[in-house]
Amino acid sequence: MKKILFLSAFLVVASFANGQILKKVTDKVKNKVESKSDNKVDGTTNKNPGDATNGNSDAKKEEATNSVSNQQSPASIKSYSKYDFVPGEKIIVFEDFMQDAIGDLPSKWNTNASGETVTIEGKPGHWFKMTNKGVFMPDFIDTLPDDFTLELDLLADAPVHSWGFNIVLAQLNKRDDPADWPQSDNYFNLNLLPGTDGQGSSGYEQKKSGNYIAAPTAQIRSFADITRPVHISMWRQKERIRIYLNEDKTWDVPKAISQQAKLNSFILFIQLTDNWNFYISNLRLAVGAPDTRKKILEQNKWVTHGILFDVNSATIKPESYGTLKEMASVLKENPDLKVKIVGHTDADGNDASNLELSKKRAASVKAMLAKEFGIDESRMETDGKGESEPIDKNDNPAGKANNRRVEFIKI
Repeated sequence: MKKILFLSAFLVVASFANGQILKKVTDKVKNKVESKSDNKVDGTTNKNPGDATNGNSDAKKEEATNSVSNQQSPASIKSYSKYDFVPGEKIIVFEDFMQDAIGDLPSKWNTNASGETVTIEGKPGHWFKMTNKGVFMPDFIDTLPDDFTLELDLLADAPVHSWGFNIVLAQLNKRDDPADWPQSDNYFNLNLLPGTDGQGSSGYEQKKSGNYIAAPTAQIRSFADITRPVHISMWRQKERIRIYLNEDKTWDVPKAISQQAKLNSFILFIQLTDNWNFYISNLRLAVGAPDTRKKILEQNKWVTHGILFDVNSATIKPESYGTLKEMASVLKENPDLKVKIVGHTDADGNDASNLELSKKRAASVKAMLAKEFGIDESRMETDGKGESEPIDKNDNPAGKANNRRVEFIKI
């Protein structure tokens, strides 16, 4: 059955490549969001909350909001106890669509389908709503190095087996025609199929130096209810790729990418039926292996962007578990080591509020290391610098994301 689904995916892509010309749309998308009683999707008015840590501004005007019902309680950090994902050290891409006006197709994306920038009730920031079958590719990702981490948040109106979401890492011959990715000599295609039966499924397929490799499949639980965002994490180390869906390591493929491959494109290929829609946000591409032990023991400081917090809050997100576990392991292996935990924010928002928030976040990290990992609190001090010590520019999303960080300093 899954082979048939993948075959149909290829046929759909081929039809797009032959029948449509890829277009970049920068004017306002005309299609409106229709109310669906089953999915509680409607248009309302909601002021986008200010966020001193994710680039939102307190002065944002009221914007149209698309509401996706989300009554589920968030996952606890304990459920991530086997999560070992640690993001790269330097963020080179951060896309939260905040630069795009509500109702517009994101200006830095190419597609042969359609979509628009929206807000979602109860969720911070902007989201890219994808409304038709087709391919979506960001202009700003034109190289995928041998070692990188890639993350994004994904949700949809309703989980049904009649559509799928594909993440393609490819070496395109012509980047102006991403719909032609199946003809590339090298690609890795992750396929996600939600389901209403309590489980979804996932598969992947490869093309290495022109040779196609059939896709295995596995059942997954992360997409049993896709109305709650799923955090997708991908970790490439040369030929190897690890893939996490929320707390689960779904795939670990040692020979996923050809050694000769020069990946230059990140593509989203979606298959939709009826009027269901996908939404993505918080796309992060980072490079650099996080060598925690060397940095803290030899260079006396480790800087991480892997400890994430709720908006305007010191509450640690559960996907931070891998990074916290990494630091806790170093502390356990070196019982004489003491550290100062320092929080930092970007420059958005009020200076005093950012300073207070950074101190609270550092304190939360200390409390989490003590409670969940058994680290003696006497070995940890905390401080916060707010926005006063940037390590990157504050005039673009990636720079702001780099400035939002936690530092561990040897004392």
